[in-house]
Amino acid sequence: MLLWGCQRDPETAPTGRVRVTFDNVVGDKDLVLNTGTYTNSSNETFSVSLFNYYVSNIKLLKADGTSFTVPQDSSYFLIRESQPATQTISVGQIPYGEYTGMEFMVGVDSLRNTMDVSKRTGVLDPVGGHSGGMYWDWNSGYIFLKLEGSSPQAVETAGTFMYHIGLFGGYQAKTLNNLRTVRVSFTNTKAVVGQNLTPAVQIRTDVATIFDGATKISIAQHPDVMVSDFSATIANNYSQMFRFVNLQSN
Repeated sequence: MLLWGCQRDPETAPTGRVRVTFDNVVGDKDLVLNTGTYTNSSNETFSVSLFNYYVSNIKLLKADGTSFTVPQDSSYFLIRESQPATQTISVGQIPYGEYTGMEFMVGVDSLRNTMDVSKRTGVLDPVGGHSGGMYWDWNSGYIFLKLEGSSPQAVETAGTFMYHIGLFGGYQAKTLNNLRTVRVSFTNTKAVVGQNLTPAVQIRTDVATIFDGATKISIAQHPDVMVSDFSATIANNYSQMFRFVNLQSN
């Protein structure tokens, strides 16, 4: 008598999707471009005219410590406050199972930064405009996060402030590495990916954390930050701005 063992080929195993919504806020207020007015912990008032950031290199985490890495070519998203449709992303090719959290990078990794431009399509296209101005032609690299706005305390820059944070370690000459990896737990819930089950995860992105994170940042003192050493301080703060809100199964 012969016993035949059979194991499903991972390439043919059933897969599904997870939807993730990034809800941009400032503290306990919704982020509203141009007309919303907010106050940071330095008692500086400000409004926001632009807020964009890259989310990439997504992993889905399991309770047993294992994880599933989303295929890299399908793992780059540009979240733009001015375009609500970009704030909900659909992550596919996820094996059926139960997931307790997710991990992602804020920014664009060094490998993709240095790839031939033909390998950088969609929101990574630095030529066709799909990157939405999130690329430094003069510095040949992606801007991971852009925050622009106005504040009466930004005296040195005529009432405006601008944070354009990038740098992945450099090509031949070494630079700062402002790539940051974020891990978000789904707390006591699980994202169940299965037949007719597409979990919807909501994550709150708090702009206030850029000013009021581990290091307090004053707009008056730092109204314009791009490639200076201080950009690492801003990156450290915004790596903490993501919070899990809820999860629904549809």
